[in-house]
Amino acid sequence: MSGIAVHQDRSPFMRERIEVLYQGERLEDIWEQVRQIELADATFKVIFVKMNDLAPEDKIDFDAQRVIEREIGMYIEGEANVRNPDHIFGILTWGGRWYFGHYIKSNAVWLTHMHKPRSYSIALSTRVARAAANIAVPKSDGVTAIDPCCGIGTVLVEALSMGIDIAGRDINPFVIRGALENLAHFELKTNVACGDIADISGHYDAAILDMPYNHYSRTTPADQLSLLQHARRIASKAVIITADPIDELIASAGFNISDRCTTRKGSFIRQIIVCS
Repeated sequence: MSGIAVHQDRSPFMRERIEVLYQGERLEDIWEQVRQIELADATFKVIFVKMNDLAPEDKIDFDAQRVIEREIGMYIEGEANVRNPDHIFGILTWGGRWYFGHYIKSNAVWLTHMHKPRSYSIALSTRVARAAANIAVPKSDGVTAIDPCCGIGTVLVEALSMGIDIAGRDINPFVIRGALENLAHFELKTNVACGDIADISGHYDAAILDMPYNHYSRTTPADQLSLLQHARRIASKAVIITADPIDELIASAGFNISDRCTTRKGSFIRQIIVCS
């Protein structure tokens, strides 16, 4: 439940949402309220939205869900159309109350980004990359961001597809070519440069920094500290993704850690650390 209307395609963890129109303690309260809906000649459909975290005694089986959908439909003035409706409504029970409203399903845009022309095994998954972009830039209006170690552009693709103003950079010319190819494949454009983070002179609201993974790079602790120090210099906020424990380096770079979590890809675990 949120007072913020998060777009359903932004989060890789959101499959659907309801824009609440009516609520009540009993299902009968919803019946009475939906009588207010005026659809004119438009058709509609009602979907029972499943809640996975209900207690066993509160769960509603498939047949009962279909009955509830039909019952609500009987109180709405309009023609039902289960195949191609003009309006889709959702009904769910949560926290001892019933909620009814406009049903909106995610298009799962991030799934299409899994099929990139260029990829490599240690790159972030599209799901994690999209989550990191959301954490770094929850509201994109007027916000600038940079991925100074962009690799093949996984974060760039996710951020740009959400309308985030983000630039990319990497010291490796070979992966830069891969990033540009991936962006072109999805018809996305931004400034992607080949160069060291130390050469960045501009300032950004947020940086997403996927630290080089030591098993595949020769990055030393001194190199890691330098990356973090430059990230602190060029950005007010950073989302740092690391396979190594680097809390002391983060503190030495002048960042304060405000939040963190871990993500697993097989046996490979990364930390996602929010800093300011």
